[in-house]
Amino acid sequence: MTDDASSAAAMKPLGGLVPFVRVADVQRSVEFYGLLGFTVGNSIAPGGKLTWAWLYSGKAHLMVSAGESVNAETQGVWLYLYADGVIAYREQLIAQGLSPSELEFPPHAPHGEFRLIDPDGYVLVVGDTEQM
Repeated sequence: MTDDASSAAAMKPLGGLVPFVRVADVQRSVEFYGLLGFTVGNSIAPGGKLTWAWLYSGKAHLMVSAGESVNAETQGVWLYLYADGVIAYREQLIAQGLSPSELEFPPHAPHGEFRLIDPDGYVLVVGDTEQM
């Protein structure tokens, strides 16, 4: 075992990982992710304007902060979400006026998955919790 490997083995596991994304308008992102079932757990709003928010939906967490948003054409990270009953969840999003992609059933997602683009161009891929 290398020194790096033994050091990593001795470390305590991390307590979590929360994606932190820059967005053009925090309020707009809060509203969009609210349609996906997220609620604001914590936020910062100096002068009444949201500049940062921590969003929660079950075990899913996401932080959004005001700043330069992603360039959708060079994006290197997709956010993968899990929904209990991905087909019904997709139908709920359509009923709320969102435009998710068609369901696909690749080998890693036999219960289905679909894509959705957030207002800042981030790619969200939603699969079924049965696949976890």
